[in-house]
Amino acid sequence: MRRREFLTLVGGATAAWPLAARAQPAAMPVIGYLHSGSPKAFERVVAAFRKGLNDTGYVDGQNVTIEYRWAEGHFDRLPALAADLVHREVAVLVALGGATSAVAAKAATATIPIVFSSGGDPVALGVVSSLSRPGGNATGVSMLTAALGSKRLEILHQVAPTAGVLAAIVNPNNSTIEAQLKDLQDGASALGVQLKIFNAGYAAEIDAAFAEIAQAGVSALVVGADPIYLDRLDQLVALAARHKISAIYEWRDYVEAGGLMSYGTSLADAYRQVGSYTGRILKGEKPSDLPVIQSTKVELVINLKAAKALGLVFPLGLLGRADEVIE
Repeated sequence: MRRREFLTLVGGATAAWPLAARAQPAAMPVIGYLHSGSPKAFERVVAAFRKGLNDTGYVDGQNVTIEYRWAEGHFDRLPALAADLVHREVAVLVALGGATSAVAAKAATATIPIVFSSGGDPVALGVVSSLSRPGGNATGVSMLTAALGSKRLEILHQVAPTAGVLAAIVNPNNSTIEAQLKDLQDGASALGVQLKIFNAGYAAEIDAAFAEIAQAGVSALVVGADPIYLDRLDQLVALAARHKISAIYEWRDYVEAGGLMSYGTSLADAYRQVGSYTGRILKGEKPSDLPVIQSTKVELVINLKAAKALGLVFPLGLLGRADEVIE
């Protein structure tokens, strides 16, 4: 090869290198998705999260990657799972499945943006400084989960007015347990009824708790708002039916599975809002500038087939207020 041809070849290749480097696609941002529950139980609301993300222009596998970490109802696993996602250097850490996930995420990082959903007060939990001005690296959606127990008691009392004792089953490991219990006790006092509390902090304790509930002669029950219960919704609905217990739940998923009724926040709406905030942060907005959204959308869902099996008749006023009646 002649010297002039060699220099021309090398010069052309050298000139092409910057062009080739510019043509390399940028690495996709990674979202760390931390959840206290399991994929199967929360499949519907994961789709809602993705919908919110898509609305901001981000699609998993196309211009963003989602790394999932599921605690499967074991809250004690959340700190290690959160630390793993921080080590992965995710662009945004999404903490869902209750206040415990939000607390674990906040403890794991003070720099990576966090978007959470919480049934408790995120200010009292130390996740944000205030709802309007979160400060720090976290923002998200605050739901009414821990504050609706008294309302569920009231609805339950309307449906089963002759029940001598009302009961609630709760997870004592939940970060919002104190707020949940206070709300339930206040509701019972306002109604002038006796309330018994039963604990089930792990899935393996649910059967034993229902045995205690049945032995105590309880016929009307509030099932606490907790991810481990949603993971076991089929079990809870079956146990309530077996023991002829009128039960009210937090979310509509229970009623769609055969449960009597539910009254609570719309999880799908809250998760969609979390997805939207995640997309906005990926586009450059700061968590400290995004006020915590107070999700006020609640829904009452009633299952008439389950009511018939229990020999119950819903008051017409309550049926008229229902967002959906399943026949």
